[in-house]
Amino acid sequence: MGRKPIVGGNWKCNLDAKGAKALVADVLNGIDTAKVDVVVAPVFLHIESVVAGLKKEIEVAGQNCNFKGNGAYTGEISAEQLVDIGAKWVILGHSERRQYYKEDNAVLKDKLEYALSKGLKVIFCIGESLQEREAGKTKEVCISQLEPVKALLNADKVVIAYEPIWAIGTGKTASPEQAQETHKWIRDYLAGVDKSLADNIRIQYGGSANAGNAAALSACPDIDGFLVGGASLKAEFKTIVDAIAAAK
Repeated sequence: MGRKPIVGGNWKCNLDAKGAKALVADVLNGIDTAKVDVVVAPVFLHIESVVAGLKKEIEVAGQNCNFKGNGAYTGEISAEQLVDIGAKWVILGHSERRQYYKEDNAVLKDKLEYALSKGLKVIFCIGESLQEREAGKTKEVCISQLEPVKALLNADKVVIAYEPIWAIGTGKTASPEQAQETHKWIRDYLAGVDKSLADNIRIQYGGSANAGNAAALSACPDIDGFLVGGASLKAEFKTIVDAIAAAK
């Protein structure tokens, strides 16, 4: 049986309570999830209301969590708290967390291990900057981010999201050929860790997927879905989900 596609919607730091409810009612609850797993990640403040309003076939993620449980960690959210309010997933290692909040590979290994131990499934993000791509280091960077967590990867509990950082919010997008090449590199690396893992783990493309490029990217054999940013706040999110459902 092939890998079931998965599309994630990362809302980032967007939407007020009214806007979140409207997106659920007007867009998300109309999405056909028969052939695709769909996960959305609101800001923490809106998770509980989004869980309450969403149809049960769509699951909810936190956009981040702490590296340890409840305690003296001002400003943090624990995995236990996410689970308590209905989240099933958490996004870890997003490029914005790595860049702005200096989350390194060691911290992210701790976060991944902790989140999995509390029953959360994880979208684990990796990817290179423009400078690293231009220097021919894409493969090296992606492997360096996977190497510390390779023993924690489980196809039933972890999804990898490849984010070419240079294509996030810039209007640039990796071509289908570029995206497929990198996804294949990732899968080949994982085959050296565990062949079954490589065959079964899902790898999302996370570089500004939108209604215009989703069909071409979906046709790539090693692209199993998308982690969508800005387009997840719009009606085109449904078009992206439909595109990969049709291709796979």
